[in-house]
Amino acid sequence: MRPGKSVVAAVLLTAALGAGAADTGRGETAGQVVDDATITAKVKSAFVRDDRVSALDVKVHTYRGTVQLAGFADSQDEIQRAENLARSVPGVTDVKNDMQVKPARRP
Repeated sequence: MRPGKSVVAAVLLTAALGAGAADTGRGETAGQVVDDATITAKVKSAFVRDDRVSALDVKVHTYRGTVQLAGFADSQDEIQRAENLARSVPGVTDVKNDMQVKPARRP
């Protein structure tokens, strides 16, 4: 199932707002913050376009080109797919994948 355009817009807006609140006291320039926000938005967009990754279940944070993925996935294949998609985005220098497979439901 592919999310609608409003979901895509909401995801991208959330990524942009989160990046705008970045703390530049960590030695980042304004340009680096914008670059990281752009990378985050592109990674989230890649997840939205993909049929195998649930964009709403994956959190993406970028710091100086290193992308950190967190959240839950239905399978190890989905986790690997998310990492591969993130690595394919221009400007990504490394990916730290902290995603986990969702725990089995109890009856």
